[in-house]
Amino acid sequence: MSNNIINALRDTYGDKITSGDVRGYCAANGISYPTVTKRLDQYKISRGKWDLTVQEARQQLEKTVTAPAVVPPIEQNLIPQKDDTFVKFGNFNDIRKIIQSKLFYPAFITGLSGNGKTLSVEQACASLNRELIRVNITIETDEDDLIGGFRLVNGETVWHNGPVVEALERGAVLLLDEVDLASNKILCLQSILEGKGVFLKKTGRYVQPAPGFNVIATANTKGKGSDDGRFIGTNVLNEAFLERFPVTFEQEYPTPATEIKILLRVAASLGEHDENFCKRLADWADIIRKTFYDGGIDELISTRRLVHILRAYSIFGDKAKAIQVCLNRFDDETKQAFMDLYDKVDTDVQFEVE
Repeated sequence: MSNNIINALRDTYGDKITSGDVRGYCAANGISYPTVTKRLDQYKISRGKWDLTVQEARQQLEKTVTAPAVVPPIEQNLIPQKDDTFVKFGNFNDIRKIIQSKLFYPAFITGLSGNGKTLSVEQACASLNRELIRVNITIETDEDDLIGGFRLVNGETVWHNGPVVEALERGAVLLLDEVDLASNKILCLQSILEGKGVFLKKTGRYVQPAPGFNVIATANTKGKGSDDGRFIGTNVLNEAFLERFPVTFEQEYPTPATEIKILLRVAASLGEHDENFCKRLADWADIIRKTFYDGGIDELISTRRLVHILRAYSIFGDKAKAIQVCLNRFDDETKQAFMDLYDKVDTDVQFEVE
């Protein structure tokens, strides 16, 4: 009966009708006004006004938001691959215990660049066969990037889960990488960091965290900005956001002994077996770091840069060139100082005079 009334009203008065139209229809057809207006509840747009296209729009929206994500979760394997060159050090065991517990216990890892923060989380998940979803945060990252939104796929609008929703539903570990680059738009994660899930405003659906879901954030600072200007682009994070991380781990560079193990494994993976070169690189980096911590210089050599040097050596077959091209990122004065220091720890390498 409802459809007959709606169709009759539309045919007679058009899509948008008023109370006067309804009363005229009721009088002509011997139907009470309350009976008809009750049938029109879902089309009401204001007092005494109805839009007979509203329900069609709602039905289309319902069809849209119940459509699957663009890539169904079941088709993806998000367990990181094990890295044979990885050596456990620093906070690895603690991070692994948190992930292994499957308790919701967000962790914040801070430390200078290139010291294995992200790799430690990836390898902890790999060792436990746990899925990991990594999100690289920038100042442009917003709610749509994190939570999700509607996307046009093959001419149809479908809801596409963002990485946060994907991790929630899968019970995966969510890694917020370089989180101190974020703007205040990151505050959309507040309820998630409390373990309460998230309400998707655009679809009217509430997503509960599946067992095992957790959040780990990495940053070069502690969310207080970079006073020395070393990490330009980092921001002061909202105190309420930071307070939702129960623990903060400070990641240091590996000891020389551990770093030598790392470099030996990387070298072996590249078909190189020069133990002396690996040892001298580690000793060189250690001296530079100690000078940096004492305030003698403004730059240092990260573990990541030592790996870059080994890869350059495997490509060019020239140790001096490998070191030089990997030091080109520094200003001329710093580069020369680093090269002069390397001359003292490895007399076998001769740098070309530029």
